[in-house]
Amino acid sequence: MESKGNWDALPPQGPTDATASPTLDHKGCGASGGAGKASCGSSMAPQDMAPGVWDKVKNHPCYSEEAHHHYARMHVAVAPACNIQCNYCNRKYDCANESRPGVVSERLTPEQAARKTLAVASAIPQMTVLGIAGPGDPLANPEKTFKTFELIAREAPDIKLCLSTNGLALPDYVDRIKDLNVDHVTITINMVDPDVGARIYPWIYYRHKRHTGREAAQILHERQMQGLEMLTERGILCKVNSVMIPGINDQHLVEVNKAVKSRGAFLHNIMPLISAPEHGTVFGLAGQRGPTAQELKALQDRCEGQMNMMRHCRQCRADAVGLLGEDRSSEFTTEKVMEMELTYDGAARRAYQEAVEDQRNEKIAAKEAELEGLRDRGADIAILVAVATKGEGRVNEHFGHAKEFQIYEVSPTGAKFVGHRRVDLYCQGGYGEEDALPTIIRALNDCTAVLVAKIGGCPRATLKEAGIEPVDSCAYEFIDAAAIAYYKDYIDRIEKGEITPVLKGDAAIRQGAYVAA
Repeated sequence: MESKGNWDALPPQGPTDATASPTLDHKGCGASGGAGKASCGSSMAPQDMAPGVWDKVKNHPCYSEEAHHHYARMHVAVAPACNIQCNYCNRKYDCANESRPGVVSERLTPEQAARKTLAVASAIPQMTVLGIAGPGDPLANPEKTFKTFELIAREAPDIKLCLSTNGLALPDYVDRIKDLNVDHVTITINMVDPDVGARIYPWIYYRHKRHTGREAAQILHERQMQGLEMLTERGILCKVNSVMIPGINDQHLVEVNKAVKSRGAFLHNIMPLISAPEHGTVFGLAGQRGPTAQELKALQDRCEGQMNMMRHCRQCRADAVGLLGEDRSSEFTTEKVMEMELTYDGAARRAYQEAVEDQRNEKIAAKEAELEGLRDRGADIAILVAVATKGEGRVNEHFGHAKEFQIYEVSPTGAKFVGHRRVDLYCQGGYGEEDALPTIIRALNDCTAVLVAKIGGCPRATLKEAGIEPVDSCAYEFIDAAAIAYYKDYIDRIEKGEITPVLKGDAAIRQGAYVAA
């Protein structure tokens, strides 16, 4: 594996100096909700947002928690250069065994990226979104980025185009982004106070000059705010990503949340720091820890009072392919794609997606049926339930085959997706790996139950000993309905005196991402 964590990035910058504009009055989604927050978050419905916005988000797996169960995305790695250095980032090329931002197995030309996109879209009809997220910064590689978008828009106009950026060069390219109909942009914003930023960013490269320390953070902050305002003024949906770094910006992210909401951000995604030493980042080598599960959820809950949060982010590779939580990029290497016979069938893709919408409606009906009679039960009791799933919004994964568990908070108001936990595979080579069980239990330690399609006797007994109830009676049912049904039974047993609620402990967020067996 070749590590290239310091790829140079010296793109020419535009002539305009950045200054932060006054706070905007409008909200990015053009909708309003209770407590002053915009009702346009990751679990939205058509009635929650302005006309036209629903069409942009309903089948976008990153902008809609509901859509991520059904629709896939892909990233193409055409942008290797970067114009800032982050203490949590180490980009790696020709790396197949890590799944985190900045990592790719192949760098592509725009022409290769367009062909790969057509190959994936033909083989995976639920692929609705093409994103450019690196492995550097797309706007530090503007010619490659925009050429890729032009080619894909010409050959596959039904695919949504997305861009992820640190925001430093964003104001120079907003009009170009708009002209290409890129209507989803993500900006990584970790601070609005340059003193905090100076602890995250060692340097930036701006206007043909390297800036360091507080000055660098100040420039970056002003450019990010200006770019965000320009995007929302043009009706482009903007998601803000923030990395939660305990002791550095964890409390400060509340202020970031307020700042980006006031400037029209559509969605806020607070992600845990990935800081394992083996990843070679400054923070990892310095021993900077990431947040625990309860710390992350508490901050997300706190910010959700201001705007809706994205909680289903998987911190994907820059060449990820497939549903969130899976990576099928190895099926679509350049060598394999060049040998494929490509037939792009837009009609077949539309037919498949119409069938998906029918399934989504069925899922909503099942959830509403289970909600009947729930809201007057359970008093203030809320529990976390883990779910083994491989997609389609169903409990359809064997415990031993799960690479991650999705986490739902269930209460008298229903089931709410609050996150996911990556774990080691328990079943490897057809046998249970007993050493993996303690790590799985640490990841699910705050959960009352785990819903699975099937589970063996040994892990069943070990989970029970750890105070986590294994449930396989809801195999292949829709997740929301199954979680609510379990909660009803849980409350019944409490009321009958058969069980007593137990205060659960904290859980561990896996440092780093799944490494393929």
